[in-house]
Amino acid sequence: MDLRDSKSRIALTMLSLGLVVVLVACGGGGSDDGGKSGDTTSEGDAAAPDGSSEEGDDSPDDGNDGDTKQVLAQITGEPSITLTVTGAAREEGGFLTVEGTLHNGGGKAWNDVGWAGQERELAGNSFSMAGASLTAKEEGKKYLILRDTSGRCLCTRFDLQIGAGDTVDWFAQFPAPDPSTTQVDLQIGNLPPATFEIR
Repeated sequence: MDLRDSKSRIALTMLSLGLVVVLVACGGGGSDDGGKSGDTTSEGDAAAPDGSSEEGDDSPDDGNDGDTKQVLAQITGEPSITLTVTGAAREEGGFLTVEGTLHNGGGKAWNDVGWAGQERELAGNSFSMAGASLTAKEEGKKYLILRDTSGRCLCTRFDLQIGAGDTVDWFAQFPAPDPSTTQVDLQIGNLPPATFEIR
């Protein structure tokens, strides 16, 4: 009698433990852990609408667009000097600002005081963009560099020379062409004209 009672109690205890284990096993992957240990493709790795992972949004491509400027025109001459136009913007006050880079691709330092132009008023600007001009063929007009009352051009004045292999930035300001004008030629020194569009 005692032996049967003891076996019955052991059987009931084992059955109770089995049910507890089954219940715990069934509920273990539920919401107790906030879904963190369950499905690994849930919130953390959700794909963006374009199919890319949210983790990949800070790829190396991001932010690189600001490093490169659009080339509006590029010319080479004298004999290894490359002038690049990267911007042309109409400004308040009725003037046009043109900017870009100048690269000396030759094997020695270079300068050209003739870039100051032939106007006596601009001669003091020496090696600079002072001799630059814009031609608007649609208007049949030529625009000269703007200058202050002392004859200093509203433009870049370079150092004595540009070293071999060096690239420098430049800008030049002109009276703004007619609003209907969409294309101009930039001319300076002995370089060929650089044709580009303006808005």
